Amino acid sequence: MDLLIDIAQAAGLAAAAGLWPFLPLLLAGLLARADAGVDFTQTDYSFLEAAPFLAGVALATLVVLVLRPGARGGSRPGAVKAPLGLLALAAGALLFAGSLAGDGHVAWPGLVAGATCAALARAAAARLLARTAQRLDAGTRPTLVLYLAAAALILAGLSVLAPPVAVPALALLVWLLVGDRRRQGRKYAGLRVLR
Repeated sequence: MDLLIDIAQAAGLAAAAGLWPFLPLLLAGLLARADAGVDFTQTDYSFLEAAPFLAGVALATLVVLVLRPGARGGSRPGAVKAPLGLLALAAGALLFAGSLAGDGHVAWPGLVAGATCAALARAAAARLLARTAQRLDAGTRPTLVLYLAAAALILAGLSVLAPPVAVPALALLVWLLVGDRRRQGRKYAGLRVLR
């Protein structure tokens, strides 16, 4: 039973990193420093709670928020998106593996599982944000990233403090992804009928 709870916590942290990589890393590291629900000490992932690493993550968060599209002096949309996606996969892998290692489990499967959870969350969020952005005016669209960051922070916190919460969160992400694909399929099927 402990392994299942540890996997739920790890999956929730990895999914949160898929939504927004920096805040879950920062929160998990700070909670690990306080030994509050997660602990990376005496593992190969102890750097996740080291002060220099956490300072770097905090700085990266500020840089990305300044460079986001629509921010004052911000960059083009693609300039931040691709590197952020790779960082999300890496953060998900590290958080999943570190969470398993912190509780004495074999960590290497967490690297693959964490990257998978992060990719799932990233894909579901991208589709949801794309649909939502279509309904918003150009001035409001850039704030969507702030909602995404807040969702990542909340999911990461709940995953550490109440690990079973990660299971319905992952189910919701799968539902969002599958539901969007069905909608796309119906839209194109409708266009074929009109021919």
